[in-house]
Amino acid sequence: MKALVSRSYGPLEELTIADVPKPAPGPGQILVRTEATALNPADVTLVTGAMKDALPVQHPFVPGVDVTGVVEAVGEGVTRFAVGDPILAWNGVPSGALAEYVLVQDAPSAAPRPAGLDTAHAAGLSTVALTASALLDAAKVRPGETVLVVGASGGIGSFAVQLAKQAGAKVLGTGHADDEEFLRRLGADEAIDYKHSDITQETLRRVPGGVDVVIDLANAGPALGGSAAAAKPGGRLVSPLGGPPAFDRGVTATYTGTTTPPGRLDDLAARAADGRLQVEISANYAFADSRQALIDFAGRHFRGKVTITF
Repeated sequence: MKALVSRSYGPLEELTIADVPKPAPGPGQILVRTEATALNPADVTLVTGAMKDALPVQHPFVPGVDVTGVVEAVGEGVTRFAVGDPILAWNGVPSGALAEYVLVQDAPSAAPRPAGLDTAHAAGLSTVALTASALLDAAKVRPGETVLVVGASGGIGSFAVQLAKQAGAKVLGTGHADDEEFLRRLGADEAIDYKHSDITQETLRRVPGGVDVVIDLANAGPALGGSAAAAKPGGRLVSPLGGPPAFDRGVTATYTGTTTPPGRLDDLAARAADGRLQVEISANYAFADSRQALIDFAGRHFRGKVTITF
């Protein structure tokens, strides 16, 4: 089968489409014939080695953590899925979705693809929607609270805006100037152009005293202090990127990544299929152009998701 392959840590330009052995499912595994996948920042860092100390990979390495397709074969003990079923999954590391066939686990990280959810939008759902859901769980947003989403126009951010709004919050989202209409369509009450204004000062101007919750998808470590300053005394900050355990004025911090509680991906897929959640696809590439897709993804600002179809 064909796959996008990294032979060693290095620049994205060294990726090649090559023939690799077609995998066979073991116990509890599902072999998926790939129809589409989506790109995530982890794909870039795993290929380049930027996270090799924390998340080493074995080479040859095939990137891609989001996959949707059709079940080709199932391993021993798999009962939720049968050959021919449409499926979507978050595959995590060791990834492998940028290939004609990929193994996924028979676990809550996989779900049936509902009718009404096409392949590109299914591919763009799993990682970002699951991560945004985990962040909202950590934030414990209550109706009537104010939430600032830093990085609102990206993949995770676009879902964080929607989920916070659906939780009953007033939502402020940051993005480029031309993202305002998009952010308001997702449910944001206010859009902040981070290129031409200081996010903290602008948030405090619009919400004197500070917001209840900051969801920061752009900063990590000490840099989160600037975002935390936009929260009210005793407010909450959540992030998937890691940082200090707390900040000045009693602002607490919670850090979490992608989680897969039972039934969550099924629910998110159903909500995307019936329109309750929007999956924004800003660019779609053919598999033959997948190396260029990753190069573009790493070097440009994309709204929502970048997908690759087979």
